[in-house]
Amino acid sequence: MQHAIAGILPTATTPTPTPTPAVDPNLVSPGVVGFLFTALIAIAVIFLVWDMMRRIRRGRVRADIQEQLDAEEQAARAVEATEVDDQGIDPAADDDRGEAPRP
Repeated sequence: MQHAIAGILPTATTPTPTPTPAVDPNLVSPGVVGFLFTALIAIAVIFLVWDMMRRIRRGRVRADIQEQLDAEEQAARAVEATEVDDQGIDPAADDDRGEAPRP
């Protein structure tokens, strides 16, 4: 046991050198230019997302209006078809069944 402690003790007491940085940390940081570039990119992304959401909303409104117009057009066609079907009934054809004409 003493030999194990004696083996560990010299390594624990010897100082280990700390490496000195070879590069100045102020020279490799992005600095003000990096911050401004990142801020400009962030602002551009915000404006692009805002514009995209506006265009999506506009497209949805246009689609809703188009659906309403299509529904109104189909309703008008249905009414027109019903009126045409009603006009196709010939009251004179009832006379052919042997009934007396009504004055």
